[in-house]
Amino acid sequence: MKLTRAFLIVSMLWSLTAVGATPVSIQNLRMWRAPDNTRLVFDLSGVAEYHVSALEGPDRVLVDFDKASFKGAVPEVEASNTLVTAVRDSRVDNDTVRFVFELKRAVKTRSFVLKPAGQYGHRLVVDLMDPQAEAEEAKAAAEETAPPPPVAPTSRVVMPKRREWVIAIDAGHGGKDPGAIGRQYRTREKDVTLAIALALARLVRDEPGMRPVLIRDGDYYVPLGRRFQRARQHRADVFVSIHADSMPGKKIAYGSSVYALSERGATHALARALADNENYADLVGGVSLNDKTSDVKRTLLDLSQEKTIEHSLQLGEDVLSELGQIGKIHSGRVAQANFAVLKSPDIPSVLVETAFISTPTEEKKLRDAQYQSQLASAVLKGLKRYLVRNSRFEMAPPAPEAPTARVHIVKNGETLNSIAKQYNVHIEVLRFINNLSDNRVSPGLRLRLPGAERES
Repeated sequence: MKLTRAFLIVSMLWSLTAVGATPVSIQNLRMWRAPDNTRLVFDLSGVAEYHVSALEGPDRVLVDFDKASFKGAVPEVEASNTLVTAVRDSRVDNDTVRFVFELKRAVKTRSFVLKPAGQYGHRLVVDLMDPQAEAEEAKAAAEETAPPPPVAPTSRVVMPKRREWVIAIDAGHGGKDPGAIGRQYRTREKDVTLAIALALARLVRDEPGMRPVLIRDGDYYVPLGRRFQRARQHRADVFVSIHADSMPGKKIAYGSSVYALSERGATHALARALADNENYADLVGGVSLNDKTSDVKRTLLDLSQEKTIEHSLQLGEDVLSELGQIGKIHSGRVAQANFAVLKSPDIPSVLVETAFISTPTEEKKLRDAQYQSQLASAVLKGLKRYLVRNSRFEMAPPAPEAPTARVHIVKNGETLNSIAKQYNVHIEVLRFINNLSDNRVSPGLRLRLPGAERES
């Protein structure tokens, strides 16, 4: 009896060892180039042990997988990828597969694993962050939003010139997240939204006194939180996220819808389901929530203000009214739900579901460039109606404030809490716009104030 039991224990240990020694299969490698990074996605058969290292002379990044196998082919580097010049794979030893990414310049790396989600299994995501591109993007944003130089005093009265209206245009999904897929033509939502966003940007650019800011201008994924952060970086006056709706199974639905943020639950079940589906995109697109502190998570969820939501509803009604002039409306009023992409604390924001890509007749229209232009034109008309109707957009900008009113230099004895009370600002807002991980501040630190984030 004892011998049999010992034999069973040894057998179980051998079985566990054998299972643990089974190599992980690297099934595929995909690459996307975004403006400030290149994303590498390794599709895996299971959980893998890996190591990422950045080397210089020449600049390159190594990704090593322990106890792994790879029988596929590495992808060719597209000419548009201005960061990665070549990719190759090799076997370091019997247990290690190595991928080498040759680079034009040094990068910062960020990596995380993703559990199966939707149509995707286990994945390793490695982001090659391009410091040069990040600096150029920040510089461009600063130049676009810089106030005009002060006008020398003259004997005659000169009326101040109102700054241009900045329209942030967000093409939903992108990159590894295709969004909804059409039933008849297999149209990908990410392609339709980008086409409409580009059409809207062209129309906005042609309008005097208006400037578009495209949140994404190519086939790459932008995390939901980063989308409205980019809009705030450019001091956008409004934020419009373009999508194409879908019904599950064989259900048929028609028409356009417009959504705004709600902090008190969804207005109906469809709005709640849609918000859950859109928020789920970060798991498919490849976003790790583990690298965000609980304070930041809470800040992103709590910053939305009632006044901003009120303006978002007004904006949504104007856009919905114009969409009704070119086609059917699915819902006669602006619906609300807890959309992560609409959580800007100070920018009126709406999500436009242009049509149902799951309905073949509407899918066919969404594929048509002329109809895409009609949708873009309708959205623009709604935006203009809202901007003109709101008196705050008709006012000339105030005279430039003194730097001390926009930037606070921490003095001895001051705390973040006392500074927040001094300027009547919520402490979480100060932390959010200054990228502070906690409430600690040191004398001499320059703190940006909400007035420095955007102009009204």
